[in-house]
Amino acid sequence: MSSQRIPEGALPLEAIAATLAPFKVDLEETQLLAIHDYVELLLRWNKSISLTAIEDRIEIVSRHFGESLFAATFLKIEHCRLADVGSGAGFPGLPLKIVLPDMEPVLFESNAKKCAFLTEISQRLGLSDVVINRQRYEEFSANGQGFDFVCARALGDYAKFLQWARLVLKPGGHVVLWLGTEDSVRMGRRKGFRWQTPVAIPESRRRVILAGEVAS
Repeated sequence: MSSQRIPEGALPLEAIAATLAPFKVDLEETQLLAIHDYVELLLRWNKSISLTAIEDRIEIVSRHFGESLFAATFLKIEHCRLADVGSGAGFPGLPLKIVLPDMEPVLFESNAKKCAFLTEISQRLGLSDVVINRQRYEEFSANGQGFDFVCARALGDYAKFLQWARLVLKPGGHVVLWLGTEDSVRMGRRKGFRWQTPVAIPESRRRVILAGEVAS
């Protein structure tokens, strides 16, 4: 595996691949290089705006990229329109786009500076069909063009979020949430969705991914 364009102090591509291996993610060199460039730009921007509390490169790859990409190992996200609510620094939408180029992510982020970062990273990595909506998700109306998946990794008011998701998801569409184990139990009791069994996230003791299909 080549180490081209890897500056001193940055992660070699082999280290990125090894870090992602527990998440059942096997990427091509171009995809690993995209993740490397993403991490470096993220850390550069993080000096001026708050994008992540994590500063260790290995932990960024594991927590942000590994957890995001793990969802694609058991959900059919290959050819879909996906809403990433509260996208922040682009997780999970942009990592999924890197490995699933036919996916169409719509990133919802109300912070202007974070939207600027999302725009730059999408352009730097040559990611096409990425839509960045600088607005709160509840202000968005699907207008006939719904989503196959609506995702959120860190959100507060889930009652309002789930109500909105039911309005914008296509028939058979899914909500996908990254949660703590206790929160997933409480979420699984909410009506309006057929919840699947939570899937434990590798390298984490208390975090799971919970998916639910809109109930008719």
